[in-house]
Amino acid sequence: MRHTVQLAVQEQYLRGPTMIDKWDHARRMGFDAIELRGAGEGRFAARLPELKAAAAAGVAMPTVCVEMRHFVGDFDADKRADAVQQMKSQLSVMAEIGGRLAMTPASYGTFSKRLPPFVPPRSEAEDTEILLDAFGQLAAHAEAEGVIIALEPLNRYENHMINTLADAQTLCEQIGSRHLGIAADTYHMNIEEADPAKALIEAGPWIQHVQLSDSNRLEPGAGHIDWSADLDALWAIGYEKELAFECRLSGEVDEVLPVAVRRIRQAAWS
Repeated sequence: MRHTVQLAVQEQYLRGPTMIDKWDHARRMGFDAIELRGAGEGRFAARLPELKAAAAAGVAMPTVCVEMRHFVGDFDADKRADAVQQMKSQLSVMAEIGGRLAMTPASYGTFSKRLPPFVPPRSEAEDTEILLDAFGQLAAHAEAEGVIIALEPLNRYENHMINTLADAQTLCEQIGSRHLGIAADTYHMNIEEADPAKALIEAGPWIQHVQLSDSNRLEPGAGHIDWSADLDALWAIGYEKELAFECRLSGEVDEVLPVAVRRIRQAAWS
């Protein structure tokens, strides 16, 4: 069956002094929406006037991907608390501009069980307790704002707590909020999932967002991911939301991204 996909591109690839200019660039390359980057230290909230003006002008900005120095699963309690507050702020901004979702991993670059010293300074039970508290708070805030908080699993070298869609699903089920879901990233899935398409189907009820990059972290089509299989799995679970490009590029923006857009649309129609 042929499917029409909604493709988003992260804002750092786009040219222009304003979001309106960036929106024009995104559309010229074939995208349907822009995924924002959510800087910490209150910087994303400070952009609210700019983002509200862009939304009023018709710029589609449905999602934001966090871009902070520390995250809700940090080993430091003060940093964890700050990350939770920053994510609450990002959820509120998205609600004000008519967006639908903010996403974050449990942590990033803090610890890997695959690298020395191999044993983290916190037990798995303590990890779970901390994540249940953080994402429980965020789910409640998301519900109050009418938006969604999505948990992104990262590969084993970038995070030691939530690596697979099943890991994220377990946490979501324990919290049990319809305002909490999973953000699936095809690059991380390529490393962690034995069968990515099957993993998507099994986690289907919780999938609220999908980010695209190929097996080598480059744009779709530059690696060896089976895009037809992954897209078929998404259609099987009834996924109709955006697919956001979060990837490095093998060449110049205006050369490689339009080609990648065509590849994904062709895979969706095959």
